[in-house]
Amino acid sequence: MNRKIYINGQYFDRENAKISVFDHGLLYGDGVFEGMRIYSGTVFRLQQHLERLWESARAIALTIPMSIEQLTDDVNATVKENGLTDGYIRLIVTRGAGPLGLDPFRCVEPQVIIIADKITLYPESHYTEGLKLVTASTIRNHPAALSPRIKSLNYLNNIMAKIEGLNAGCIEAVMLNHKGEVAECTGDNIFLVKNGVLTTPPIDAGILEGITRNAVLELAVAAGIETRETPMTRHDIYVADECFLTGSAAEVIPAVQIDNRNIGDGKPGPVTLKLNEAFRKLVHQS
Repeated sequence: MNRKIYINGQYFDRENAKISVFDHGLLYGDGVFEGMRIYSGTVFRLQQHLERLWESARAIALTIPMSIEQLTDDVNATVKENGLTDGYIRLIVTRGAGPLGLDPFRCVEPQVIIIADKITLYPESHYTEGLKLVTASTIRNHPAALSPRIKSLNYLNNIMAKIEGLNAGCIEAVMLNHKGEVAECTGDNIFLVKNGVLTTPPIDAGILEGITRNAVLELAVAAGIETRETPMTRHDIYVADECFLTGSAAEVIPAVQIDNRNIGDGKPGPVTLKLNEAFRKLVHQS
């Protein structure tokens, strides 16, 4: 199917969806984005995604050239325009075109782009058998340099760690922060289970506050599972009973090995499976 790409209120065929090569989003990674899932024709937690988009934009002094209400309507309209009942949305706001040079205030027209399509982040077998992870030597951006809470177009930090993972034969890699603590994976948040307690790194560990992460924490509380947001190290992953990752594109996916060590018995665990089932029910009733 020929997808229709939204750019600044107009729809274009994929081959005609273009922005300027002088856009600072291309030249400097100067912009913000959100990745969102569509389930049964509804964008999952759209308002939470848009609120995070606005926060990211505010943090980099980027003014989104429309109201959150208008963008809500435009995202939903783009889903319908593409006839999608289940899929993925990439919502991008760039700084816009300007002269060569770093000055962002010489860019006068931010670009709002909405891509709605299908996505397969991991093979289906990984959801039933689990992922293998490796610890990357590339650390998460120092929060005093660029806050990981900003979902910016500059993803080179994550890409460098992703390359390490792929070169080690792993489709995902765990990233540590500047203190040597576990932060997150290259594209997902990480959870552990030990003695029935669910743990995940706190926001100040240098992570993106994931929408799916928060949904899983809510589901765990509702299921009576004790949850803790607490600093953790690689040792905690090595000795965990279970591990899983969360993200809008990844959803909930088990991890069964890290650094050639099995996590637990090397199979997806009962808490992981229970929360995955609860998440599936949640997204299809939203």
